[in-house]
Amino acid sequence: MSNTPMAASPLTRAVLEIDEYVSGLGWDQPARLFALVDTARLRAQEPSLAAQLGLQDESETVGLTPIEQDEIPSGKPLDEFLGTIAWPDAVTGCALTVERLMLPPSAEAQVPSGLDEAALATWVAEHPERQEVRMTVAVLRDGSRESALRLREKDSPTEVLTGPDLVPGLADALTATFAD
Repeated sequence: MSNTPMAASPLTRAVLEIDEYVSGLGWDQPARLFALVDTARLRAQEPSLAAQLGLQDESETVGLTPIEQDEIPSGKPLDEFLGTIAWPDAVTGCALTVERLMLPPSAEAQVPSGLDEAALATWVAEHPERQEVRMTVAVLRDGSRESALRLREKDSPTEVLTGPDLVPGLADALTATFAD
């Protein structure tokens, strides 16, 4: 059972549930994609799947159930992969969890000019102020969004930051997977 706060919105609870699940797998994980489905609708329309997921006895009538999708191809850039996704109508939203290196805003002025993408990645990886971060970003068809950030340095459920605008570029990319 998840340790996510019951007072949180269904989308926030789903993001925290995914963060908790991926955290249990450890660090240095590949990106993971999840479909978000309405839990009540899933129980009504797919009772055997709901039973497999342990949802048949849940008393909650409002919520989102994350369903992990097939592994993301490792040889394809994430933005290109996201551009190939189309969701069926039963999917209410989607979420992605990905690990990245991040620098504090103060490091922006230090970035050498003229670096290509590979050289920039190497520069960031060698920077003494780099932080490893796991980002979980979720969006719904209606435009709602939520994110959770977990620093490897502070790897604790009580240290997870949440908010709708923490990773806007990734949220926009996920929202585009619902465009007609």
